[in-house]
Amino acid sequence: MSYFTGALAAVPTANKDKYLHHAKAAWPLFRSYGALRMVETWGSDVPTGKVTDFYQAVVAQDDETVVFSWMEWPDKATADASWQKMENDPAMKDLPEMPFDGARMIFGGFSPLFSAGDTPDTGYYQGFLLAVPEDNKSQYEAMIEPIWQMFQSGGASSITEAWGTDIPKGKQTDFFRATKAQDGEVPVIGWTTWPDRETYLQAIKLMDEKQDAPDIPDMPFDGMRMMWGGFEPLLDCSARS
Repeated sequence: MSYFTGALAAVPTANKDKYLHHAKAAWPLFRSYGALRMVETWGSDVPTGKVTDFYQAVVAQDDETVVFSWMEWPDKATADASWQKMENDPAMKDLPEMPFDGARMIFGGFSPLFSAGDTPDTGYYQGFLLAVPEDNKSQYEAMIEPIWQMFQSGGASSITEAWGTDIPKGKQTDFFRATKAQDGEVPVIGWTTWPDRETYLQAIKLMDEKQDAPDIPDMPFDGMRMMWGGFEPLLDCSARS
């Protein structure tokens, strides 16, 4: 079963090109460790929230942009082994210096929960992050299909959701603190793909108008602590290409 490493970082907006250069340089190493794909997206339409949001998740400063990224692995064992290889790989020293504060970067391992659609020409991403009570996992999974149908009717190309499996605690930030997760809750990460930004923005507008529609199931989690935003494609590397 495939496995994902999800990450969020706050990158100085002026360092966008440096960040892209760093990511491109890192991909050959991750691919050699067994990674199947690496996707990096740059915050474009990221709203501020009353309780949580992507900016708070990484303690972003006014001159920083949120980067939403993930890496796909063939399985959890390969992903786990990669971190040990990374620590002992002298090639890591040759990578460009990280052009952001790594201490505020959050990351974790996620197992696939739901996936539908296809991504032939992805022009825009919607990323989201939330905390779901572990006991409500089946209810949450059952909710995704009708939500996907709503997204798809609005023009979305695909959806992927993944359940937190190996989420480390951080000294400054982490996925638990980002979502204000309570005891018994699990971070969930996901993304939808869209053909372009305008399709996404129009769909979100229509969904906001229909948010009380009777065909949308009750949320088995605290929606006030869910965060979402629109992200531009920055880099998409695949071991298959």
